[in-house]
Amino acid sequence: MNPQSAKRAIAHLSNRKVPVFLWGPPGIGKSSVVAQIAKEKGIACIDLRLSLLDPTDLRGIPFFDAKNDSAIWAPPSFLPDGSEKEGILFLDELNTAAPMVQASAYQLILDRKIGEYTLPEGWSIVAAGNRESDRGVVFRMASPLANRFVHLEMETNADEWRTWAISANINPSIVAFIAYRPDALFAFSTQSDVKAFATPRTWEYVNEILESKPDEDLLLTMVSGAIGEELAASFLGFKAVEKNLPDLDSILNGKTNEAPSDTSSLHILCTALTMRINEDSRAKEINNLIAYSLNLPGEFAVMIIQDLRQRKIELDYLSNWPLWMKKFNNLLH
Repeated sequence: MNPQSAKRAIAHLSNRKVPVFLWGPPGIGKSSVVAQIAKEKGIACIDLRLSLLDPTDLRGIPFFDAKNDSAIWAPPSFLPDGSEKEGILFLDELNTAAPMVQASAYQLILDRKIGEYTLPEGWSIVAAGNRESDRGVVFRMASPLANRFVHLEMETNADEWRTWAISANINPSIVAFIAYRPDALFAFSTQSDVKAFATPRTWEYVNEILESKPDEDLLLTMVSGAIGEELAASFLGFKAVEKNLPDLDSILNGKTNEAPSDTSSLHILCTALTMRINEDSRAKEINNLIAYSLNLPGEFAVMIIQDLRQRKIELDYLSNWPLWMKKFNNLLH
């Protein structure tokens, strides 16, 4: 399922306190989806990496209670203590944890308690892990543990990622490149031994590299280290056309109708223009952008409008909107 569908399903099930296991290849944003759910609900989220724990870490350390002449398990401090009434306990990398650690999680997941500890009423449990076919270091999940979850499998989706990237102010050349080559968003292969490969996570690294403005002679090496040599060369070649683009302010101020003719430049230009528009933009600027798009090839005019609509930018009141609809309405879907 795509990330938005996975997010909606997890949010729904966590409301009912049904344990969920989210499967997916590395780097596609499984932990980000869970964090977004918690943020949008305004609740707490504890990200617990079980692969870093020993079996006794989860159950707690026993100590002698002299008053009652018995041993008591002291619950670990990293589990929810009730100070936050609602939240998600996120058990990340569950299937990379040693079998004994997984076994210690059985009771917590099913009965919502372990040893002397009880999970607060308002908390839900979500776990995540890579698939066994992804060549990660994983332990096969025992059937009794697997049966304690509703299992969902998440895959990448270039259109959804692009919408998120625009809202997150990811570099326009990256957003445009993924629109131009959707296959470049996720380029992981179980048949390859390369250490660097493209995933939504590593494209965020590329964004950080570009924002840091490294020396020109280091750029290819650094980007290659994030997404691999072949894809890095393709992306930087695509990005090289940026310097030949028309001035964005001149377009938004209605002072130029100049438009590039090559596909790479049009992808970057249209993405950069839509990223300049937000809810605070003047109506005149948006109207000028609509007028400018009338001179573009249909697919790029539609790309601009779809990006604006996804971000809920109002267009119906603009004077140039009827002209746009007359020319391109048949291309909208």
